[in-house]
Amino acid sequence: MKTAQEFRAGQVINLSGQPWVILKAEFNKSGRNSAVVKMKLKNVLSGASQEPVFKADDKLEPLVLERKQVTYSYFADPLYAFMDEEYNQIDIEKDNLGEALNFITDGMTDVCEATFFDGKAISIELPTTIVRTVSYTEPAVRGDTSGKVMKRATLENGHEMQVSAFIEIGDAIEIDTRTGEFKGRAKN
Repeated sequence: MKTAQEFRAGQVINLSGQPWVILKAEFNKSGRNSAVVKMKLKNVLSGASQEPVFKADDKLEPLVLERKQVTYSYFADPLYAFMDEEYNQIDIEKDNLGEALNFITDGMTDVCEATFFDGKAISIELPTTIVRTVSYTEPAVRGDTSGKVMKRATLENGHEMQVSAFIEIGDAIEIDTRTGEFKGRAKN
């Protein structure tokens, strides 16, 4: 157990049996009152957030979530199957994948990171930059070159996103998985 004032942003605590990640922790010591720590928390399982205030000497339980490197294997409705380095199968529900679901494709070789709580996989984190192939996009419109010109493109898994006007069908593009935005044409 640690006191509330010892926690920093990015750490995970156990509140009422649920894992909460600390997004912000602010220590306050005012005149006559006791010192307090204002925290902004996000529930790792449900995504709910709250902003509780703790006394500086309140005891809180720290959690260390297990992480493993995994690769995507296959989809078995409603679960996505991943494999770790020892070829153990890890099943993750569709709801727990979040935005990563937009970039998962059959045959992908990207190494992802799975987060576990109580032995159960609760989320998948893709690499920061991934490469995907454009399966369909409209041809660029000539003359429309003022500023940053974007158009819609469909990736091989059916996800649609905005790409630069010069991208054509069959091009491999780099995508920033944190924002879901187009970064550029992939280098060969």
